Amino acid sequence: MTAALAVIGAVSAMAQQAGPPGTPMHAPEHQHLDARFAHNHYYYDRGYAVHTPPDGGLSNLHAPNGERYYFHEGNWYHWQGGWDQSWHWQRWWHGGWVISAPPNGVFLPLLPPHYTTIWWGGTTYYYANDGYYIWDAGRNQYQVVAPPAGLESAGTTPAPVAAAASDQLFASPTSPKSAEQQSQDRYECHQWALAESGYDPTAGDAAAQPREKRTAYFRSQSACLQARGYTVR
Repeated sequence: MTAALAVIGAVSAMAQQAGPPGTPMHAPEHQHLDARFAHNHYYYDRGYAVHTPPDGGLSNLHAPNGERYYFHEGNWYHWQGGWDQSWHWQRWWHGGWVISAPPNGVFLPLLPPHYTTIWWGGTTYYYANDGYYIWDAGRNQYQVVAPPAGLESAGTTPAPVAAAASDQLFASPTSPKSAEQQSQDRYECHQWALAESGYDPTAGDAAAQPREKRTAYFRSQSACLQARGYTVR
């Protein structure tokens, strides 16, 4: 495999794909379809502003330059200014939180609920809504990064190589769990499934590993998450 080939696997927590069946005829209000790498999910438009971000996201996220962000279901909300500026007419009328591009350098305990896995040049990237994430083992978190040279143009090539159905595992907690707890559960179940199967989906050669190992990994991970109170499908 050369650096010019990306192996892409789609992962989703919900069925909201482009094309039949089930795709809206028109994009929801203030949203657009992200079809890059066959990702096929809707996200809010850049510049769309709200007074209060939706509940259930990750708050108090700060970019390396100190700017403040809120993260919810793949959308990044950027705070427009300090409280001393919050009564500016534009913020008062439209809202102080504005949808923005993913801020490089920010760390997250969880990936977006919908993401596409891309193996590129020996590195595993997780893609969603123009954002690229990599796993940082030292911090036990995901980091927002800039795409490597050539990767974005690969997203325009036809017929990307997609993972098989057995590579898709969707898990949601049956009772409320914090983002930190979900991250810990997923990481520990990943480690257990890796030990049981010998397969590592984050490895650079993951797409070339035997199908039997890949199936065993997801079976083990599913059993682990179910035991910890998740619905897995």
